[in-house]
Amino acid sequence: MRRRLLRIAAGLLAALGVLQLGQAGWIEAKAWLAVGLIESAWQATLASGSPTRPWPWADTWPVGQLVVPGRGIERMVLHGASGRTLAFGPAWDSASEAPGMDGMVVLSGHRDTHFRFLADLTPGETLRLVGVDGEREYVVDGTDVFDVRRDRLVDPGAVDALLLVTCYPFDTLRTGGPLRYVVTARRAGDSRESA
Repeated sequence: MRRRLLRIAAGLLAALGVLQLGQAGWIEAKAWLAVGLIESAWQATLASGSPTRPWPWADTWPVGQLVVPGRGIERMVLHGASGRTLAFGPAWDSASEAPGMDGMVVLSGHRDTHFRFLADLTPGETLRLVGVDGEREYVVDGTDVFDVRRDRLVDPGAVDALLLVTCYPFDTLRTGGPLRYVVTARRAGDSRESA
């Protein structure tokens, strides 16, 4: 009887393990598929000049591409900084200027996935932001940590700047705290003080 119970328990544990691996594989497959669909939607958007959703029920669409040439990093930028959008990539804050346009552009992303590289950026590095209406090159000016309970993230008087925003600290287990890590980059060739 005891052997039989052990076999049943082992069978149940093995089935549970297979189920868990299957779920993990399904999440990875969806992520891989989403990247391809978002990139295809971006190409369609560039060709047509109008927003193209990556799948019919998507509540977002690609509005640009962020490139860090010195690090080989490319990220598709999505419309709307909601939690669902941020799961697929960095997002454009539509209260700021659109990617590829003059003015201040604000992008946000998760600290543990798409914007993890922000922790390693240093002043002087080049960033390129491609939008439907053009492309702009920026140079990293610096980084700062803001507390959203007390500080303003965006200087409304700043122009031709790119702000990359993520939660802080990078390696904490607690999510959603009040601190934000902000990389400020000025437009390449702009000799004015940064934002």
